[in-house]
Amino acid sequence: MSNPTALLGRVATYLLLSIAAFVSVFPFFWMAVGATNTSADILKGKATPGGALWTNMVTFFSSVDMPRILFNSFFIAGVGTALTLLVSSLAGYGFEMFRSRFRERVFAGLLLMLSIPFAALMVPLFVMMANFKMINTYQAIILPTVASIFIIFYFRQATKAFPHELRDAARIDGLKEWQIFFNVYMPVMRSTYAAATIIVFMANWNNYLWPLIVLQTNEMKTLTLVVAGLTSAYTPDWGVVMVGAIFATLPTLVIFFLLQRRFVEGMLGAVK
Repeated sequence: MSNPTALLGRVATYLLLSIAAFVSVFPFFWMAVGATNTSADILKGKATPGGALWTNMVTFFSSVDMPRILFNSFFIAGVGTALTLLVSSLAGYGFEMFRSRFRERVFAGLLLMLSIPFAALMVPLFVMMANFKMINTYQAIILPTVASIFIIFYFRQATKAFPHELRDAARIDGLKEWQIFFNVYMPVMRSTYAAATIIVFMANWNNYLWPLIVLQTNEMKTLTLVVAGLTSAYTPDWGVVMVGAIFATLPTLVIFFLLQRRFVEGMLGAVK
């Protein structure tokens, strides 16, 4: 006979998990259902599929240069993610593998900079980009995100689990440090890279405030800015907004589901 206390605890656990799952999934359900309804039905709180999906999609594509917007979004998120992973993993590798008397002080200084809100950096960063003639360019969005302090910290912590015997063996075989990094470290740490890819790609894809400041023409705007712009009308068409939100959400969902197994391994610090 099962223990009543254990059974009650299990029921409570599943109940809490069910509530958490519902709270997590409901916004996606509401977004998908809302894309099929008119704006009036959405404002009424209708939670069942309607027949306005095609109309909403036609309106969305007629008001947005989708190919250009998608190119902007994928280019900024893709190139930004690749550069961030390369630069930040190199920094994390260097902080852990190379010793110096000032290493911990420099690293502590970097972590301290995490406490500085981005709002305090916007004006000097904008002035810097203006001086470099980078306003309304891809570089203005990508370059400030390349050296991510959080990702540097993440890679340094993950590198603690890296087998140093592999590095020593590679040195004995005559490999230079950059060869060890690219040919030994990166393949071994692929789970860490997968987890970092999801984090960085989502951050770059959903980036809103900084692109809003430096991207000043419609041809350069990202999907996040365009969807946000659809809500700024005096009477927004919420069905069209929901269609845009779906297109803005799909890439991050695809990336997550493709890398979810590696993501869990990377978060647990798995090294293979």
